[in-house]
Amino acid sequence: MTLNAELRAFYQARQQQIPAEIREIMQRAGRELADSGRADRALTVGAQAPRFTLPTATGHTLSLDDLLAQGPAVLTFYRGAWCPYCNLALRALQQHHDAITAHGARLVAVSPQIPDESVSLTEKHQLAFDVLSDLGSDTAKQYGLAFDLPDDLAAVYDRLGFDLQRVNDGHPRTLPLPATYVIDRAGTIRWAFVDTDYTRRAEPADILAALDSLD
Repeated sequence: MTLNAELRAFYQARQQQIPAEIREIMQRAGRELADSGRADRALTVGAQAPRFTLPTATGHTLSLDDLLAQGPAVLTFYRGAWCPYCNLALRALQQHHDAITAHGARLVAVSPQIPDESVSLTEKHQLAFDVLSDLGSDTAKQYGLAFDLPDDLAAVYDRLGFDLQRVNDGHPRTLPLPATYVIDRAGTIRWAFVDTDYTRRAEPADILAALDSLD
């Protein structure tokens, strides 16, 4: 099963568990975000990848220049450990981590959550790649990915106990669009996946095909 087939099956099962009024708020927010054109304004193939230096889950920092000094980079943005779709996507990337590194590439994941949350996520899924904290979503903004949750959806997330005020270090409303970039050693984006729909993610097979094209 592909990652997106797994995500779709999870979505369909989950919809039956969500009250109708909450489901409507989520669906309306999704339509509004899609109609906003945010994905079209995100960086894409041919653009120079903005540089960043971000804290890791282990208390260090990692920069894009550090990554590119070793080879191409696979940079994936996700919403946070509280998002079940993100967890499925990160688990799929972990399953393909050896294949990614076999291309000489380094995989990193970026979210707006605090490092403590990244530690828990890394341990839960036994991730072999770095998980970086983009507090305030400054890096996501540079890539054109950051957006603010509407009031009613933010209230729903509060009701569901996601506690974004805490896990996003006082920036509860700002999240990144799901996105994955393959960046070559010169810092040029060579492949991009960006979607306003958080239930869709980059397929690992497509990431590997993009890395193949760099060889």
